[in-house]
Amino acid sequence: MTPPDYYRADSRHPGWPVRLGPLTVPAGTVTLRPVRLRDAREWSRTRLADRGYLEQWEPSAAGSWEERNAVLAWPSQWAALRSLGRRGQCLPFTILLNGTFAGQLTIGNVIRASLRSAWVGYWVPSALAGGGIATAAVALAVDHSLGEAGLHRIEATVRPENTASVRVLTKAGFRREGLFERYLDVAGGWRDHLCFAITAEETGPGLVARLVASGKAEHA
Repeated sequence: MTPPDYYRADSRHPGWPVRLGPLTVPAGTVTLRPVRLRDAREWSRTRLADRGYLEQWEPSAAGSWEERNAVLAWPSQWAALRSLGRRGQCLPFTILLNGTFAGQLTIGNVIRASLRSAWVGYWVPSALAGGGIATAAVALAVDHSLGEAGLHRIEATVRPENTASVRVLTKAGFRREGLFERYLDVAGGWRDHLCFAITAEETGPGLVARLVASGKAEHA
């Protein structure tokens, strides 16, 4: 059998590559799998169509939104994410809803040694916001990262105005640690960001188990 195009036998990342889920939420069944080269068309279509929603939360970058999110822009991004994953510096996932492309989640800036930390970043299209997809994806990824992947702490930063993302983190079990003033260049200005974090000691039976126990999700 030919291995899937995200797999490489020389991967040195503990717990990577991996497929996580499924987990059922009100919007449907959520699964995480490593990013693939053939995600290009759906990735581009989704992001170009949802510019008004996504651009207000994402870091400023060179080039136009259309250039950065064109189909031809994906191969270089995919290659960079795959390379970082193979080197043990991130876990780059595609979010699937009922088997269909529904966004991205990345556990990034993985640092080992005595720190064993990383950050989590994610996006889902506006049409799917509020259905529990991002919360399920975060729970699946954090449980894996603090378990098999061997990390101890995961943090996330989010603009205070992004109430949907704040809800995702608080529902998943993250605690607020503070405010980073003028932290990141977003939408043409230096924006304040709230910092949230969670450590392995705080997860108890796991974030997925908490969601299931609270009735917000169930195992598919």
